[in-house]
Amino acid sequence: MLTILIIYFLGFLYAQNSAKRSIKERLMKLLPCSAAKTTSPVTQNTVEDEMEMATVRHRPEALELLEAQSKFTKKELQILYRGFKNECPSGVVNEETFKEIYSQFFPQGDSTTYAHFLFNAFDTDHNGSVSFEDFVMGLSILLRGTVQEKLNWAFNLYDINKDGYITKEEMLDIMKAIYDMMGKCTYPVLKEDTPRQHVETFFQKMDKNKDGVVTIDEFIESCQKDENIMRSMQLFENVI
Repeated sequence: MLTILIIYFLGFLYAQNSAKRSIKERLMKLLPCSAAKTTSPVTQNTVEDEMEMATVRHRPEALELLEAQSKFTKKELQILYRGFKNECPSGVVNEETFKEIYSQFFPQGDSTTYAHFLFNAFDTDHNGSVSFEDFVMGLSILLRGTVQEKLNWAFNLYDINKDGYITKEEMLDIMKAIYDMMGKCTYPVLKEDTPRQHVETFFQKMDKNKDGVVTIDEFIESCQKDENIMRSMQLFENVI
């Protein structure tokens, strides 16, 4: 199944809906606190003033620093920040809020577990919250990163315990979470061992030395040889 081979779930969403406007809307909704509201122009001074307000508990870094660290322009960061602040006035989103946001777009299933894995991938400093900086840097990789950066991000998502290896148990947890999230409305009734069969297929493809785990080098090498995966990494480059 294509879901196993697409390195992050946004690629799978693209396969379900080819309209670019729809893709952009869904992408912006699925990522936490990113539903940018652009009904009126936001001037640079206004946004920068807002980013200096002490009323929010978490104050993001200056736009200039984020522009240097990410692959977004200052104007793109302004749009992203306005949407983030409108949805998350505190300046951060915790895991429960993240799960609530994600569940709204998968009412046919249970997205709790997958949202937990995705939250941990965005929460790079593991402090239990995703700030505007965390959000921007993750989104920068997913939309504008190099092939190497995107594959590293995807590997980190699958490496649940962050020990540098993807095990069959970790991949099975991810697969079950995806099936639970998509629900019976998307997939027909599946045999209980279907996710495990997909995991076996994944490991046959990527576990080159057959030691029961997939390293970052094995993961990257296998993905780079797969045309579907390489194509999927270019789908969202111009959605903002």
